[in-house]
Amino acid sequence: MSSRTKARKRALDILYAADVRQIPIAEALAAEAARAVGEPDRQNSWLYAREIVDGVVDNFDEIDETIVSYAHGWSIARMPTIDRALLRIAIWEILYNDEVPAAVAIAEAVEAAKTLSTDESSGFINGVLGKVAQSA
Repeated sequence: MSSRTKARKRALDILYAADVRQIPIAEALAAEAARAVGEPDRQNSWLYAREIVDGVVDNFDEIDETIVSYAHGWSIARMPTIDRALLRIAIWEILYNDEVPAAVAIAEAVEAAKTLSTDESSGFINGVLGKVAQSA
């Protein structure tokens, strides 16, 4: 597994934990940062995970507006928590991180959805992100 894939998983854990525990993302990020200090072997993935989470926080409203715009018939509250987090990460990568090709961001999110979410989630996420990438 690449360090960026590991970083996406760490960012996913942070966003998911904040959403489920109904705490500020910054609080979940601080808890993970404290844990990361004691795990120097995971330093490479930590730096990109933090970049992702900071990017999602900095662009949170725009990212959620994008989700609502392209997830026809689905409110953010109606989506599974893991799907919301996956979409936020991938949309940040597609719209705000020029280093990651849209196809990679989509593939990573879809693959994660296959193992972590519902049977329908990977198709839903692929469709939403495909539309976002086309409009970017």
